[in-house]
Amino acid sequence: MQRSVVYWLTAAYRRNVPEIAQDESPAMALTKMMRRLAKQWQRRFEEAAQPVATEFAETSMSAADLSLRNALRQKGFSVQFQMTRAANDVFQATVQENVGLIKSIADEHLQDVQGLVMRSVTQGRDLEGLVEDLQKRYGVTKRRAAFIARDQNNKATATITRVRQQGLGIKQAKWRHSRGGKHPRKSHQEADGKAYDVDKGMLIDGEYIRPGELPNCRCVAISIIPGFDE
Repeated sequence: MQRSVVYWLTAAYRRNVPEIAQDESPAMALTKMMRRLAKQWQRRFEEAAQPVATEFAETSMSAADLSLRNALRQKGFSVQFQMTRAANDVFQATVQENVGLIKSIADEHLQDVQGLVMRSVTQGRDLEGLVEDLQKRYGVTKRRAAFIARDQNNKATATITRVRQQGLGIKQAKWRHSRGGKHPRKSHQEADGKAYDVDKGMLIDGEYIRPGELPNCRCVAISIIPGFDE
């Protein structure tokens, strides 16, 4: 998307460079170009959102199931997970939430780009300045998308793990701090190794939460099996 936007806006900008900021027609030409590009890419993102979100949910569920299955195997238990109603509810919710996020990232980026183009025209800036601004904006969007992807993966893993634990009758789990990240939450560090109720979560900073539910939380849940972990 970024290459396409930069290419076509560059072409339109060069065609109208003598009249930029002096005539209404260049601004109109760039506006029309931006609207066409936005419509084109919004349509592509809308078409791709569902399959991409579905694949993401499937990958997250498979990874969470594998992790829990391996942990239980180490304690002598062999389990095969089924797509229960509760698991399917989590799966569908994960898909729909990510469909919305994928569309919103594209919409916000294209709106920002359109704003940059119009400001560049009205201020009479050169093409180099516009391209530089577009690249900076793309960097911001790319970092935001990466953060959202990590965050959604953590949340999906946490929710799927909780549903699987409940389906197996596991009542308690231990909070395992990730020990990663530049700015770890002190309260999550203090929760490391402590047991909590799977259904309720652990009371941290005034609210009941589970590992991986808060933004950028990489903590995980370790199932407690009666007779094995007591």
